[in-house]
Amino acid sequence: YMAAATFHASGHVDIADIETAYQTLTPLLGAAASIIFAISLLTSGLSSSTVGTLAGQVVMQGFVGFTIPIWLRRLVTMLPAIIVVLVGINPTQALVISQVVLSFVLPVPVITLILFTRRRDIMGSLVNKTSTTILASLCGAVILLLNVVLLYLTFAPMLSLWVPA
Repeated sequence: YMAAATFHASGHVDIADIETAYQTLTPLLGAAASIIFAISLLTSGLSSSTVGTLAGQVVMQGFVGFTIPIWLRRLVTMLPAIIVVLVGINPTQALVISQVVLSFVLPVPVITLILFTRRRDIMGSLVNKTSTTILASLCGAVILLLNVVLLYLTFAPMLSLWVPA
């Protein structure tokens, strides 16, 4: 938010990637602002990766009784970022593709949650009402549809498929 407000106020409306944003902050707000921006990006990436890894661990441990050693969890969390840095992939493009992949994977837990929370044998007295299940299913269907559109719009140009203008 700080960066967007600063760029807009100073007339820098053509900032299209993270590296340019970082480099533009220094002359506008000083080196400390650029460092805070970089640290914020790193911590947000670490926290989101950690949450996903730990959530997967909790689900596997709770439902399947399968435990992953902590060193492997850390490796799984950090490996994608390390690969992006070592291979030299454009960070903005890597961020976009990671979010597309996330949108492809996200429906699996959403559908699983809808199916589990409607079952009285699993949820007991906390089972969802029929109306809640219907609303959740409709929301899940919209998410799935939007994910299919996102996947198409992201990968169609790479595959030389037709993309609406």
